[in-house]
Amino acid sequence: MEREATAFAPASMGNVAVGYDILGSALAGLGDRVTVRRLEAPTVRIGTITGRVTTLPTAPDKNTATVALSSLRDAAGVEYGLEVSIEKGIPLGSGLGGSAASAVGAVVAGAAVLPGQWSPVALLPHALAGEAVASGARHPDNVVPCLFGGLQLTRAMEPPDVVPIPVPDRIRCALVRPKRSIPTQKARACLPDALPLADAVRQTAHLGAFVAGCYRNDLSLIGRALRDLIVEPHRASLVPGFADVQAAALDADALGCSLSGAGPTLFAWCNGTSSAKRVRTAMVDAFDRHDIDTEAWLSPVPSDGARIVSPAPIDS
Repeated sequence: MEREATAFAPASMGNVAVGYDILGSALAGLGDRVTVRRLEAPTVRIGTITGRVTTLPTAPDKNTATVALSSLRDAAGVEYGLEVSIEKGIPLGSGLGGSAASAVGAVVAGAAVLPGQWSPVALLPHALAGEAVASGARHPDNVVPCLFGGLQLTRAMEPPDVVPIPVPDRIRCALVRPKRSIPTQKARACLPDALPLADAVRQTAHLGAFVAGCYRNDLSLIGRALRDLIVEPHRASLVPGFADVQAAALDADALGCSLSGAGPTLFAWCNGTSSAKRVRTAMVDAFDRHDIDTEAWLSPVPSDGARIVSPAPIDS
């Protein structure tokens, strides 16, 4: 048991177009580094906040990391306290799981300085408690892939039933973030409370076909299924130029293109790196025609979720 540990928690993409609130994938390249150290005082507090975002709440009941860590500490039943410092690598309000990463990083690092053996399933409820501070509810679509890695479908929450979905090796994800933010709660507020039955049936068919395509390594089927009839029609207007960017991605042979989580980042699944580079360029150019500055990158769907990076694992 360490006195201090640092975890890296990757960015993630919620929904993956077809699976609102139940499907999500880890992403490579961006992430938060979260350090937890033991304190003599019986409290949980913020140490430092650095990186791309420095204005996070510092009140213990308002920060996703401290709420998650407090929940974990209570479960561990220890008397000593914990301090958490966050180096933000993920911009907030980007649709890339920034709040989830802070919560997940806190519990993964916290587990290294607390007694007991903590599996990802055991850590999940505590990370979700932290995520609820930012999103207003315990949504698993970012927390689960950030914690477990890969592409994950959450079938149920009580008890957790998390199903890993295989991703074809050639899949690469092009991601383009317009340099603005959409708070998760605002994005959720624009969604309807009910859906027409026909839309629900069609979306269920897309989700089933998408999962089947992943298992069968059938990129054509994935491309036909990667459609969002539930969220995208209501959130697209929050991203200026959305329709043009999506069309540019599809014209450049993306398998599918939609919002990453709540947006405004758009993602496109592509057949290989060369295709993903073309799609990324087409999306950036489409945003540029709307005078919107962006940042963009490519990502596989990494199998690793959050992990301890300091002290170095013994088998590294």
